[in-house]
Amino acid sequence: MQPLKKADPSSIAGFRLLGRLGAGGMGVVYLARSAGGALAALKLIRAEHAADPGFRERFRREARAAERITGQWVVRVLGADPEAREPWLATEFVPGPSLAEAVALHGALPEPTVRALGARLADALADMHVADLVHRDVKPGNVLLALDGPRLIDFGIARTSGATALTATDAMIGTPGFLAPEQARALGAGEVGPASDVFSLGCVLAYALTGRRPFGTGGVAAVVYRTVHEEPDLDDVPDTLLPLVTACLAKDPELRPTAVEVRAELGAADGPARDWLPADLPALIARSSARVLDLPVADPTLLVAPEEPSGPTRRRLLIAGSAAAVASAGGLTAWLLGRGPAGTGAGGGTGSGAVRAAYTIGVLTDLSGPGKADGIGQERGLRLAAETFNARPDRPFDLVLKVTDDGGDPKRAAAGARALLKDPALAAVLGPTSTETAMAAADVLVDPKVPMLSVVASVPDGVIRGQTPELRTYFEVRPYPDVMIVPFGRFLSEHGLGRTAVIEDRAGGTYSWLATKNTKNSPPAGGTVTSHPVEADSEDFGPAVRAALAGSPTGVMYAGKSPRRAALCAKALRQQGYKGPCGGPEPAFRPEFLTVAGEAAEGWYFGAGFTDPDTVPAAKEFAAAYRKRWRLAATDPVDRFAVESYDAVLWVGKALRTGATRNAANLGAAMANTFMKDDKVYRGIARSYDSRPSDSSAAILMGLTLWRIVSGRPRCLGPYAEAAKRD
Repeated sequence: MQPLKKADPSSIAGFRLLGRLGAGGMGVVYLARSAGGALAALKLIRAEHAADPGFRERFRREARAAERITGQWVVRVLGADPEAREPWLATEFVPGPSLAEAVALHGALPEPTVRALGARLADALADMHVADLVHRDVKPGNVLLALDGPRLIDFGIARTSGATALTATDAMIGTPGFLAPEQARALGAGEVGPASDVFSLGCVLAYALTGRRPFGTGGVAAVVYRTVHEEPDLDDVPDTLLPLVTACLAKDPELRPTAVEVRAELGAADGPARDWLPADLPALIARSSARVLDLPVADPTLLVAPEEPSGPTRRRLLIAGSAAAVASAGGLTAWLLGRGPAGTGAGGGTGSGAVRAAYTIGVLTDLSGPGKADGIGQERGLRLAAETFNARPDRPFDLVLKVTDDGGDPKRAAAGARALLKDPALAAVLGPTSTETAMAAADVLVDPKVPMLSVVASVPDGVIRGQTPELRTYFEVRPYPDVMIVPFGRFLSEHGLGRTAVIEDRAGGTYSWLATKNTKNSPPAGGTVTSHPVEADSEDFGPAVRAALAGSPTGVMYAGKSPRRAALCAKALRQQGYKGPCGGPEPAFRPEFLTVAGEAAEGWYFGAGFTDPDTVPAAKEFAAAYRKRWRLAATDPVDRFAVESYDAVLWVGKALRTGATRNAANLGAAMANTFMKDDKVYRGIARSYDSRPSDSSAAILMGLTLWRIVSGRPRCLGPYAEAAKRD
């Protein structure tokens, strides 16, 4: 728990606030004490979200659902006001750990404990299902352990069985790894019923018994794929419980037992589960309870600070409230901007004898390995940006690039990140060029809280540890790889081409499966989509192409990651006489595609997360400077990701103006905080960038471009939505 902040209220509707249990983009959860002395977890929604009618309705639904659930094994509602300017909901507070925390600390739980746990969770779900409610997010993090038994929490996405969901069409509701196949496939509201909760309960039981998720870990797409298509890992589930857990995890909802049947199989659930926990956990719960019960009543929060000594201290800047303090803020900000990194004592300004501060931007990229083409383009763009920034006479500080060649090797990337951390002036790290090197470097940078911006590489959500709504260190400022099929699909839609054939290259694994699934879920021009697989161990695309062309498609999409295999697909299409539009995603859009495909590459479309600055009016000056700096001919293309990397450095420079004013002892943490809160959106010369994680289509698709092979060379047609209409 964290202490209250100065901006936090002292009380809400008679609940006295004691501290913060957590905070996120939507609001804050406080530990509170009611007028009668009961402890509560009080969720307060920020006013800007409450202003959204759809969001307020979802909150009303959560409050109504929570109030309807009165069983022994769910948290009780102590109060709520969905109509307040800042809506709030208070439930009883359970001081014990979550099941996820208990398994992380203790490991797999013994069978008697899991039987007691499962019986009581099944009892809670049975009560919900009788009330015609479906929880939809049963997971270890939503199960709290108390001395007398578990408590099921968080009814934020619970809803009436069969009701229309207040979420986007095809949105996946729940937590990957603990959701049912029908939830993973994002089926309609009527398809997600009580049986979905039973599947999630089976996942929770397997997790508690083995200490492992039954469908493994990794990227969201990989976990979802295994949930839908593969059998769970139940190797360590005891034989006495294996049949029940297996039945709960049936792919077909009709084959699963009901919550009542699970409760009957596991034993009685109508009384306190005395002595149900392993020896270590009651002591942990008791210590947590003692700490909470001993909390003093918090003093009312104040907006007026005590008088401070004179001088340009950071605290004085933060709490100053008088007109004099406001008037002097500009001079104080300039003083802070002119200060060097901690301990340097550097002065600011450009006057005679002044020493300008310098901050380091670390660069981890591949200059000699398989990704060197993108790595070299990235390094060139970064260097040109730093030189441009440092040439400005009014700059408040200098930028210093420290470039490390990781060679595409994760171990070298991790070592390079550790070396960069020795520089006390390190503000941020840019790069690398592959998923594996990005993961390795980001893992090193998490604990010291140094932000890393990835322009080229992409990492699946949830893979990098330590990323929370309160503080993140990894920022991906490129379009998601999973949406690279969108530009070509949009082209087909704009031209009314509604019969799409997808060549599913199974060598691409989850990526190919997901691209095919998404195309079927959103068929171009609202038409039909057929899929034709090519096995991973085969390079013969002929049969799949033959089957695809039998349906007289008006567009053919390659769903895969290999430029070589995409080229083989192109050659097979040409050999069989197909002359319609063909397209693919960025991973296949490499020089090797042109080399292998030859004439068959002509006319192909590709979606990509980079642009050609020659096609962007605001970036033409950059393109000329880039060619001059790196001695390229006027007809030579600007390297991939060069202009995006250029924008990234200037974005860091802008964020440093904000982060440096905080004068934080940990510059990296100040910068990470700046990217999350102050400079989260940036307009560069190539496009806009957004550091916030978002489910909105605008953020996910930001920066997507459409390219076409014309006269044997790639040509950028521009931002995909506009380009799809013109071409």
